[in-house]
Amino acid sequence: MAKYLLLKHYRGAPSPVNDVPMEKWTPEEISAHIAYMNDFAARLEESGEFVSGDALAPEGSWVRFDGEGRPPVTDGPFPETKDLIAGWMIIDVESHERAVELAGELSAAPGAGGRPIHEWLELRPFLHMPPTVTE
Repeated sequence: MAKYLLLKHYRGAPSPVNDVPMEKWTPEEISAHIAYMNDFAARLEESGEFVSGDALAPEGSWVRFDGEGRPPVTDGPFPETKDLIAGWMIIDVESHERAVELAGELSAAPGAGGRPIHEWLELRPFLHMPPTVTE
């Protein structure tokens, strides 16, 4: 088994496939989108392939070490950005091919008018370090 991160990016700018930005979806369209993702996760829980997942709020902060003991904090990212990380899901699957299959299925979540949004998902395998031998 191998763990993968499915990273959902919200792109505020319309695309040729998804021509209606999410902020213009009706409450029913948003509910249908969320229900699709919840049903997807529930099915993967049943198959043992779901590890965890969650949606992220659009507001956040940037924080970094400043060398002085008090990290500076900057507002952002901001929701008006063209590309915002909207959420994530961790899956644990038998193969990269299965991870791609599931990412493609999640990409078909409905959007405006109930049409699949054909969302690009970032698919990233977890980094596994080789075992350390200590004797």
